[in-house]
Amino acid sequence: MAGLYYEEFKIGMEFKHPLTRTVTEMDNILYCAMTHNPQPLHLDEEFSKKTEYGQRIVNSLFTLGLVIGVTVADTTLGTTLGNLGMTDIRFAKPVFHGDTIRAVTRIKDMRESKSRPNAGLVVFEHFGYNQRNEEIAYVVRTGMMMKRPS
Repeated sequence: MAGLYYEEFKIGMEFKHPLTRTVTEMDNILYCAMTHNPQPLHLDEEFSKKTEYGQRIVNSLFTLGLVIGVTVADTTLGTTLGNLGMTDIRFAKPVFHGDTIRAVTRIKDMRESKSRPNAGLVVFEHFGYNQRNEEIAYVVRTGMMMKRPS
């Protein structure tokens, strides 16, 4: 499904995204390598065994990107002009290799753009859950969305 235009969103609208993703060890290691993050909690199994988690945890920014990424096909694919900001980010539970992530999006707010007559701002609330239905991530994201072409 292509993304929605500004006029197609409604405050309170909710999307239970069908796309899910199991996080792999390779995802975590590659993300840490690409972002130059040497945190042993993500990379060093022996170090991580001695922590409260007992194992490596997945990089939280990878988790955030994944939660937002799985929402794109249903909401903004081809109709966004860009992200304007992300706030209220929280990680309620750690993500481990082998966890399967799903997302739910709720439209929190929206308004016409003051500077672009062809666009509107949509405030998305994204919730990420693991296979045990535990919330693992939350973010409020503001996107500039195209209005339907005339």
